[in-house]
Amino acid sequence: MTDLILTPNIDGADDFYAELLTAHDGLSKEDSDALNARLVLVLANHIGDRKAISQAIKTAKLGR
Repeated sequence: MTDLILTPNIDGADDFYAELLTAHDGLSKEDSDALNARLVLVLANHIGDRKAISQAIKTAKLGR
């Protein structure tokens, strides 16, 4: 399995989090969920490594 980076690894993590929250401002639950789904698909496509994506899904499902 691919080793995922599970420790903080985002430059400007606080800014990223604020940007993510701002993107959801004013959205209904349905629209917010749709935004999250689109974001996941865009990022998965960017990563492109099928093994890494599968491991990320499993890790997220376990709540780690």
